[in-house]
Amino acid sequence: QVPLVESGGGLVQAGDSLRLSCASSGRTFGSYHIAWFRQAPGKEREFVAAISQSGGSTYYEDSVKGRFTISRANAENTVYLQMTSLKPEDTAVYFCAASGLSPGNFALAAKHRDRLEYDYWGQGTQVAVSS
Repeated sequence: QVPLVESGGGLVQAGDSLRLSCASSGRTFGSYHIAWFRQAPGKEREFVAAISQSGGSTYYEDSVKGRFTISRANAENTVYLQMTSLKPEDTAVYFCAASGLSPGNFALAAKHRDRLEYDYWGQGTQVAVSS
């Protein structure tokens, strides 16, 4: 089991920054690749960013490249999503998720972008960006 708990969401203005955290009490957290997804009202849950188990590889949705940074501190069992230059269209509930895919498979975009490839999910944290 890999319990995941997100935190750090809130209400901010356009152009502001937020840092989301995804923490786990599981002993095997460092063995999992971690991703952030988001879901806006009335929309499908979409991929935002992902990081490999070692932290050596990161992947981003095009709309957040250059604005969001994903990182992990395995010694703290935590993954972060630093979000800068926030826009109203970033408003959503943000979820972190853990995948046990092999490193080779996780490197494939079709895999790390697919929410069905993730085994564990957190409850989400709300991010609201006002214009």
